[in-house]
Amino acid sequence: MQQITLAEASHNLPDLIEAALSGEEIIIIKDNQLLVKLTPVSPVKHRRQPGSAKGLITISDDFDEPMEDLKKCME
Repeated sequence: MQQITLAEASHNLPDLIEAALSGEEIIIIKDNQLLVKLTPVSPVKHRRQPGSAKGLITISDDFDEPMEDLKKCME
């Protein structure tokens, strides 16, 4: 964890952002009080699109038929 003053942060912001993106925890302080913690933003998740796999999945015609191994048990 790296603590840096607000004045130093204003001069080194691009470097601090790069450090945060690489996983380093950056805390900005002022008057010996914690102010801000720099952390990367998680990527925005796209909303589910119903039907987006249409045509990519096929089900065989005998999908609901008993499996060969189970036919003996069903007699």
